[in-house]
Amino acid sequence: MHRTIALPCAPEPGRLIEGPVWDHRSQELLWVDITAGLVHRGILTPRADGGELPDIAVRESLDLGTTVGAVLPSWSGTPLAAAGTSVLRLGPGEPARIATLPERSDHVRRRFNDAACDPVGRLLAGTMALDTTPDAGTLYRLDPSGFTPVVDPVTVSNGLGWSPDGRLMYYADSPTHRVDVFDYDLATGTPLNRRPFARFETGVPDGLTVDAHGNVWVAVWGAGKVRAFAPDGALLSVIDVSATHVSSCAFAGPELDVLVITTAREELTTAQLRRQRDAGRLFVCRPGTTGQTPHLYEDLTTEHTS
Repeated sequence: MHRTIALPCAPEPGRLIEGPVWDHRSQELLWVDITAGLVHRGILTPRADGGELPDIAVRESLDLGTTVGAVLPSWSGTPLAAAGTSVLRLGPGEPARIATLPERSDHVRRRFNDAACDPVGRLLAGTMALDTTPDAGTLYRLDPSGFTPVVDPVTVSNGLGWSPDGRLMYYADSPTHRVDVFDYDLATGTPLNRRPFARFETGVPDGLTVDAHGNVWVAVWGAGKVRAFAPDGALLSVIDVSATHVSSCAFAGPELDVLVITTAREELTTAQLRRQRDAGRLFVCRPGTTGQTPHLYEDLTTEHTS
């Protein structure tokens, strides 16, 4: 098993940093601070100390005024954000709402959490209750007619990723302490035949990404680790992070060989924060593999009615 140590980056710590995604066309990194309601845009830069690994510099931050679970680049070049219970287009001027979840009769307050695009550009976005009520969340697919449930119920909808051929979808509902794998129908955007892929005895699975070889890299909240699993579920690699709450990861850089890792300060005590000075920062490492070309939201032909 291979072991790597991730290094912290320059941007100031956030509250609940999540959802890193690389836009290979603009060579920019996008990420969010969920509870602060911020979307960040940045670039990889050389380290001030001349180190081999890159650093990250923030170019722009956008305050959406509500929780923001994910940001996603699109084919048109205009990013989307899963914010509150809506999907917003982040073009020039005020964000434009393109779809909103319908109200439910149970009066549970929900928000979008993690989201990702499948290999043909469909958006899948999951929800959770603000108070983490069990089974109050759903994983949705955004269709032209609105949101279609594809996994229901879930509690804390989290990491999403696809095998390089698009035939498998990996998914984490964090409180299950598992990453599950589905067969994925690319023609319809439908996950089928759910079964366990990897189990976690320490920490819980949060965000994830799948590399160009089909290995699944999982951020483990509460454990200070990213764990990598082969397509057969065998543990391949562990990345150590000097922050307990590791929230997500994504491959970035011109060669897609830099793993960007997000962390959080939320749910840490004052004593823990004194020991974990870099909690809430971005981290980077080169784990010895490369990511897939990022999936972009297909918005050039899609129209929405809700």
